[in-house]
Amino acid sequence: MDPFEKVAIGNTGVEVTRLGLGGAPLGGMVLADGIFVGSAYDEALAIIRRAYEMGVRYFDTAPMYGDGRSEVRYGRVLGEFPRESFAISTKGSRVLRPENLDDLAPYSEDGIPHYVYDFDFSAAGLRASLDSSLERLGLAAVDIFFVHDSDFKGQHTDEDFIEALEAAVELRATGTVKAIGMGMNEWERTGRMVERFDLDYILLAGRYTLLDQSALPEFLPLCVERGVKLTMGGPYNSGILARDLSQPVSFDYLPAPEHLVQQAKALKAVCDRHGVELRAAALQFPFGHEAVISAVPGAASVAELEDNARVMQAEIPPALWAELKAEGLLPEGTPTP
Repeated sequence: MDPFEKVAIGNTGVEVTRLGLGGAPLGGMVLADGIFVGSAYDEALAIIRRAYEMGVRYFDTAPMYGDGRSEVRYGRVLGEFPRESFAISTKGSRVLRPENLDDLAPYSEDGIPHYVYDFDFSAAGLRASLDSSLERLGLAAVDIFFVHDSDFKGQHTDEDFIEALEAAVELRATGTVKAIGMGMNEWERTGRMVERFDLDYILLAGRYTLLDQSALPEFLPLCVERGVKLTMGGPYNSGILARDLSQPVSFDYLPAPEHLVQQAKALKAVCDRHGVELRAAALQFPFGHEAVISAVPGAASVAELEDNARVMQAEIPPALWAELKAEGLLPEGTPTP
């Protein structure tokens, strides 16, 4: 598979490369317990620059990624390249506001204040979120705008997202953005929004992977029926499909439960028998479905970025997919590349 092939998002006028760059690790996030994760400032800029040099032309970010740092870091590199040469997506629902905290040393090289956020799903809130994103990115426009945070179960309602998507539809109608959709981990609520709105593009994270096909029976056929295209976030399920399984690994950003570790080991055993890396099978798997046109794995280093491109081009024999189904590790009838 050519990771740098460009694919159109319907008739929006936006094209994305099969392999995009996810922006979460680029934000250099500081977790609540003070642990610094992701890329430091110089490394993040090097990753973005190298991605463009390699041929990546789709970049995804969000205000929540490092509290604005991911957007800022993208802006400091992408401004070097012709604007029409790449597509970029960001997300709305969180409106950041600066709060100066001098003790956040990992952020000091960015030269921007620490941000905190408020949720606002109103038309004014979505507009404010987009305007502040554009300021951090140093761009006049983004190509794709996702309504974000559909996964806060119990905290927000369908009505919140209906209001936000009505605002996103207006942004598209006025030409402020070209394509709209939702960026989420769960698929159920997004499915209800796909039924209600004419959406273009969905970032689905973690729910259609080699380890978790929960979106396959209902959500993906709905996207095909409605002409909605998909990009896959979290194709490695936050690490379990890309790390040494003899060490502690994560699933959905938490320690992976033992039954999933054992399932991942069983997947790896099949891959090993066919001389294929588990991460190669994981990254290529979603592309077997006709709705999936791209994937946006994050990269915390240039080496990880380059490895994503390498494994996407690995040869995978059809017999591997057949054995995964025969072993019950993939449902029969699952489309495969």
